[in-house]
Amino acid sequence: MRDGDTFTAAGIAAGIDLALALVEDDLGADHARTVAKVLVVFLRRPGGQSQFSTWTATPAVPTEPLRPVLDAVALDPAGDHTLAAMAERAGFSVRHLSRLFDEHLGMTAGRYVERVRFEAARTMLEDGGEGLDVVARRSGFGSAETLRRAFLREVGVSPGAYRARFRTTGITDGRGDDWPATVRRVPVSPRAAP
Repeated sequence: MRDGDTFTAAGIAAGIDLALALVEDDLGADHARTVAKVLVVFLRRPGGQSQFSTWTATPAVPTEPLRPVLDAVALDPAGDHTLAAMAERAGFSVRHLSRLFDEHLGMTAGRYVERVRFEAARTMLEDGGEGLDVVARRSGFGSAETLRRAFLREVGVSPGAYRARFRTTGITDGRGDDWPATVRRVPVSPRAAP
């Protein structure tokens, strides 16, 4: 609720929402988006949507010979990352590379490539204004429809809906001090030195 310069929020999640809204109001949507990424939370929670981070979900693989394969996928998500192409680049049989993915990551090579491509597309949607066809091509999905299916599978929303949720908190909507009645800003006074 807002009362002049006083804003309040109830609960932990609402407090995080309020903090992000205040950051956006004071510093802009880009700063608020960065804070949300660091906290691994939605900039604007969609309600009922689980939090996620593909980087934290994929374990680190410090050992050779799989590390160069993983790095190649991360450096060029749109590249040719079929199992056969990755095995050839690594100098392994397809069967051996499949075993390494299962042993070290607990997933198939195809699933890993899709996750990296999803992460690349997610970042492009948050940070840029390119159309979905461009995002799909640059992230390796190839088409907007394939990108849409991947987003629905990974996070349960379309790429357009995802972009809308991460672009802004929705509190100011670019109109300045336009806070909803349920959010109030509480001025912070400096604490006395001990």
